Amino acid sequence: MPLWPVYTGTTEPHDGITELPAPPPWRAFDGGPVLPAPEAAADAAAVSPDRTHRAETYQATPETVQLVNAALYLRRPLLVTGPPGTGKSSLVYAVARELRLGPVLRWNVTSRSTLHDGLYQYDPLSRLYAARQEAAGTHRTGGASGADDGSGVDDGSGVEHHLRLGPLGTALLPYDRPRALLIDEIDKSDLDLPNDLLNVLEEGQYEIPELVRASRLAPDGVAEVLADGTDERVPVVRGRVRCRAFPFVVLTSNGEREFPPAFLRRCVTLHLRQPDDRHLAEIVRAHLGEPDDYARSLIDRFLTRSGVGDLATDQLLNAIYLARSADLDAESLDQLAEQLMPYLGQSAPSDVF
Repeated sequence: MPLWPVYTGTTEPHDGITELPAPPPWRAFDGGPVLPAPEAAADAAAVSPDRTHRAETYQATPETVQLVNAALYLRRPLLVTGPPGTGKSSLVYAVARELRLGPVLRWNVTSRSTLHDGLYQYDPLSRLYAARQEAAGTHRTGGASGADDGSGVDDGSGVEHHLRLGPLGTALLPYDRPRALLIDEIDKSDLDLPNDLLNVLEEGQYEIPELVRASRLAPDGVAEVLADGTDERVPVVRGRVRCRAFPFVVLTSNGEREFPPAFLRRCVTLHLRQPDDRHLAEIVRAHLGEPDDYARSLIDRFLTRSGVGDLATDQLLNAIYLARSADLDAESLDQLAEQLMPYLGQSAPSDVF
């Protein structure tokens, strides 16, 4: 029988990802040549200490565990929504750590981001400069110049040396196990980006036109290009990339906009809510150890205030950490806690504490 759940929400890494059942027929991919996924041990070196700590201490709810597994089984992106500070971006690091998916690929979306940015970056000016340098050297030595594709630039003289795959482009390489990809704050994107993502995430593939053209001059059509987050090169055959194991894609949103129905239909949606008192105590325990009486009083105050306006869990953690670390009297601690837990919106009153 297939393993369920594959992701358990515990802090113990394991190889359960290898026991995923075959994908649904409409989500099966056959890209190649097959690439070995980066070693899971590299994750610690690739992630900042902050992200490593958050991955190790992430406290998943039962609903989170269920929907992460649904996304893994169905080979669908996971759209994670919720207020700031609820652990939306930390989730992907926790899953990658537990399932040994290797370093997390991260694409921080802005209002200027395009699909092209996520797939690959190509610098035609540096290539033009390199081609001119090569031509000048060939002229000085009396050699013959390379083939020309009509653009005045030798199209077979190293396109791949001026091209690097982006986070999304790297995640869709034909790895033998899923890569973990975070597309952070998708709601801040241009209106067109979610629709532009539809085809790539549905088909699990894309083309690099510069390499498609250059493949005419390569005997085997293989170009070695740099992958995101590494100095190692990976093979791309005739400019076409198709995944083999669909990546674990997490898209986060703070709820600042609505998404097209076609986009939502292709995602598994998880809404993270502000944690209750029990969950908050578990979060504090994971980060800072067993909460003492004062920490529990701060948890109660945090819950009271969060019922009026938006607060982030890390604001509570900051207050508890300083309460344990600073040599202050109770009144000063209360004042400091109030300053460390301001509302994130403008609508909530400031005198509820």
